[in-house]
Amino acid sequence: MRPFEEGLERGGRGASRHGGGGRIFGHGGLRLVLLQLIADKPRHGYELIKEIGDRLGGSYSPSPGVIYPTLTLLEEMGYTTMAENGGGRKLYSITEAGQTYLAENRALADAMLARMQDTGSPPTGRPPQVVRALENFKMAVRLRLAGTELTEEQAHAFAQVLDQAAQNLERI
Repeated sequence: MRPFEEGLERGGRGASRHGGGGRIFGHGGLRLVLLQLIADKPRHGYELIKEIGDRLGGSYSPSPGVIYPTLTLLEEMGYTTMAENGGGRKLYSITEAGQTYLAENRALADAMLARMQDTGSPPTGRPPQVVRALENFKMAVRLRLAGTELTEEQAHAFAQVLDQAAQNLERI
């Protein structure tokens, strides 16, 4: 893995603008992006996921399993506050400590946001909707295989779904 800067990496796991391996956010990078987006205006977790996906041109969208733990961490660090509003939705706002942290890391935050704009252009030959669907599929496979062990019958059914998907793609 070659870090461009702390918080910005390429070459690991995850989606990249070229459709291959490449982490969009390195260590601490997502925290800065979320803080900046929340500093721009208070937001719900879903809004943050959508905003990041939009800024990356649909080539990558962080999962709730990444966003919500990071939001919890930011709250525990005292950088954000969370207020419940109707329907169990949580609205995140930046605190003074969060503003200070963001100011101390302004150059990196700006670089990350600029890089997100650069990676937002769709890769040639790989439409963003296909990249998104593939990432969703890979995540569903990982989550299912990380859960309880498959029975013999479930393993056969799982393989059948994968084989059927491959056959369907070959016909397109």
